[in-house]
Amino acid sequence: MFATDNAIQVTDKAKERVQQLLAEVGNGNDPSYFLRVSVVGGGCSGLSYKMDFDNELKPADQVFENNGIKVVTDLKSFLYLVNTVLDFSDGLNGKGFFFQNPNASRTCACGESFAV
Repeated sequence: MFATDNAIQVTDKAKERVQQLLAEVGNGNDPSYFLRVSVVGGGCSGLSYKMDFDNELKPADQVFENNGIKVVTDLKSFLYLVNTVLDFSDGLNGKGFFFQNPNASRTCACGESFAV
């Protein structure tokens, strides 16, 4: 199922980094691979983001294509990720992916976990 409303957005910097990582693991030219984003219990605030590369869709997966990146999430995680933006920072204050999640009521200082 391809969803378009309330999609997970991918910034240009995140797109570049995802493409680099796909190439590094040898899947850069394989269109069956996508970025799987999920929400799992844990972290200082109660919920954490998890990202992996995958090539197998599950029946209840929500599929988005934004900025040339295919993003897939399970339905339960999607409820926490509606209208979220995936970004990447390579600045002095830290390097890595981060989420701009309008559904999070609070986040921890490290930015890797959140609460709703």
